[in-house]
Amino acid sequence: MGGPGDPPEGTPDGFPNGAEDEYRSVVFDESFVRAARLQEYSARERLADHAPAVRRRTSVRRGLSRQALILVLLIAVAFGTAVYMGVRHPTQGGTVTGQPTAEPLRMTVIPLAPRGRVPGTHDLERLYAESPAAQFRIGAEGIPLPAARRTEHFSDGQVLAALSTAKDYVVRSSLYPEVLSGGQVRPVRVLVDPDQLDQFDRSFDQPTADGQHSATGWLVRFDPAATELADPRIRVRGSMHAEETDASTLEVTADHTFVYALRPAGADRAAEASLFTVRRELHFRFDRDDLRLHQTHVVGSQLQAGPLSCAEDTAARLHPLLAGQAARAGGPAGSDPYASAGATALCGTLADSAQPKV
Repeated sequence: MGGPGDPPEGTPDGFPNGAEDEYRSVVFDESFVRAARLQEYSARERLADHAPAVRRRTSVRRGLSRQALILVLLIAVAFGTAVYMGVRHPTQGGTVTGQPTAEPLRMTVIPLAPRGRVPGTHDLERLYAESPAAQFRIGAEGIPLPAARRTEHFSDGQVLAALSTAKDYVVRSSLYPEVLSGGQVRPVRVLVDPDQLDQFDRSFDQPTADGQHSATGWLVRFDPAATELADPRIRVRGSMHAEETDASTLEVTADHTFVYALRPAGADRAAEASLFTVRRELHFRFDRDDLRLHQTHVVGSQLQAGPLSCAEDTAARLHPLLAGQAARAGGPAGSDPYASAGATALCGTLADSAQPKV
């Protein structure tokens, strides 16, 4: 048997045993031959065309071209994705396209102080019947949706979506027992556009009467240690309407009055109940993403509520005056007319006609 370098047929005759070492350097394997740039013509080609004995082979680099093409495509896709994400999800404090950040919610909370003691009674039916809320409807029934009519750039369905989202916000922020008690904010928070969530969260983490960060500008909430609902059937009356402000924006205005029957927290059910009235005017703004995602920008909130004492801080919670109580002397701190937030320390007087005649 031949050694490792022997040809398959063995060592040719006539070569001495040491000859293979002499000629090892001139033995070419198949891969070397295929890669050669010169190739011998066949005998038929040489006879027919009188061509030279050899021809130059064309170099083929298919593998390299394919890899280069794939690399170029990957770079193009990565660049396009980066541009798209930068436009669709701009960084904090500005956008790639130059659009401003979301408009913050501007809010006003106005306590209404009674002239005397708050009237109350054990009879809830009489309490409502002797008040302006006698004809109000109960709960969400008092927040009917108006007819949804298409606008120049929005369909009937899109207008209906805006109205429905606005109604959901009003219901959750004014009627949900877990929200009124101050226990939860999530039912309202999930409806707020993500651009406003920083402002929303700060309003509850650090409530301040600065016109932008009052928890009571976003929703109605009481102090559960002092107040509880005497009747879960909250009376409501109001209206809503939608309008197109430009080709990409719908706005909805909701104006409702809510009447709550309250009593001291933990008191016997025989304790006298009194009425607490809240008037809320909310302004909502919707772009097409908001309509699709069932969320909204809340751009304006004005709340008037009483009976309240003007001396109470209403930024975190409302502290209603209950049956037999009277407003404390004093009022809100003075307002700085040079402050950018404007005059937010406001207080009014609750008209006698707004109180039940009991």
